[in-house]
Amino acid sequence: MVLAEILQITQTATDTAIVKVHRNSELFIKIDPYGIGMTVIGYTIVFIALFLLYIVFYNLTRVLTGSIKRLFKKDSHTDNEKPAFEISGEVNAAIAAALYLYYNELHDQENTVLTINRVSRAYSPWSSKIYSLRQYPR
Repeated sequence: MVLAEILQITQTATDTAIVKVHRNSELFIKIDPYGIGMTVIGYTIVFIALFLLYIVFYNLTRVLTGSIKRLFKKDSHTDNEKPAFEISGEVNAAIAAALYLYYNELHDQENTVLTINRVSRAYSPWSSKIYSLRQYPR
């Protein structure tokens, strides 16, 4: 008994919702028969959403970089506490020479003679041109 009443109330609510949707769609068709208004509304909503996403992502990068900078400022030393560390010119020259020799040894010495070997292929109708040409009808 109770289940039947619940099903009847649910069915009635569904029917009234469908009737309201149908009435609203007919009203919208009378107002905008060609759908131009709906198109303008749709495009406007999409562009506003894209603009809001642009603003969110642009400001998100600013917030993240600002928080990272603040984090590094807390952990870093002040400018007055930098240790005095100087390298002489001879040490710089030795480092440069070592890097030059290291990078030159990375590449193998190759001769510039290229050999091209022809490979004979068996006949295949897939590559035959006689099947792709049409005969002239007379």
